[in-house]
Amino acid sequence: MMNKQIENAFNQLENKGQHARLPRATKTGTTICGVVFKDGVILGADTRATAGSIVAQKNCSKIHYIAKNMYCCGAGTAADTEYVTRMVSSDIELHRLEADVDILPVRMAKTLIKRYLYQYQGHVSAALILGGYDKTGPVLTSIAPHGSTDAVPYMTMGSGSLAAMSVFESRYKYDMAEDEAKKLVRDAIAAGVLNDLGSGSNVDLCVIKKDKVDYLRPYEVINTRGAKQGSYKYPVGTTPTLKSTRIPIQIVSTTVQREEPMEE
Repeated sequence: MMNKQIENAFNQLENKGQHARLPRATKTGTTICGVVFKDGVILGADTRATAGSIVAQKNCSKIHYIAKNMYCCGAGTAADTEYVTRMVSSDIELHRLEADVDILPVRMAKTLIKRYLYQYQGHVSAALILGGYDKTGPVLTSIAPHGSTDAVPYMTMGSGSLAAMSVFESRYKYDMAEDEAKKLVRDAIAAGVLNDLGSGSNVDLCVIKKDKVDYLRPYEVINTRGAKQGSYKYPVGTTPTLKSTRIPIQIVSTTVQREEPMEE
């Protein structure tokens, strides 16, 4: 309701000749996902960062460190996801030192993140997938930009999430082995990379188990540049051609007779 009132106020100013325009939402592109398997959690993400229609970075890291037993994938505005995850990682470490324990429950990080995002009502553009392993076992949860959370065995977020979700919906199985789960997450991210213009480059994976974390960066390069053929430097005044064809041209001479204008 409040957003509608603000929009009406801007429209009134514009009608009066005061050219006020609503700020445009920043469009972002990402494919992130997570899945629970037999021994833990696997997180996956692409590595393309976009600024509108421009690829700003081809190999950015979208899987962020929270604690040694939990990591977080981020989609949305890069600065927002980076700030939120760094802030929560710092708070988690302070809590761990104060409690004098080795690891903290994943739900503590989830609560810190959702409380912070809820305060800003979605204006902090950070859509997150939090995964980890604690005393309760493997934990996987998604956190929307407005603070709501969801806990399911597999999930996707970002502009390529629909393509990635189609892979999970068709192939997910309960209690999968690690290699099978890696292949599933890899194929899900690859589906987002190949079907979404905002996602691209490589596939990063993070395998979180009870006593071990493997951050595989990059796990696989999806988009590779083709081999350069020949040289792009040519002498001045020349134009390279692939082939040439001669077409004979017949010139037919014609005579044009000019007529004098008639006088009345």
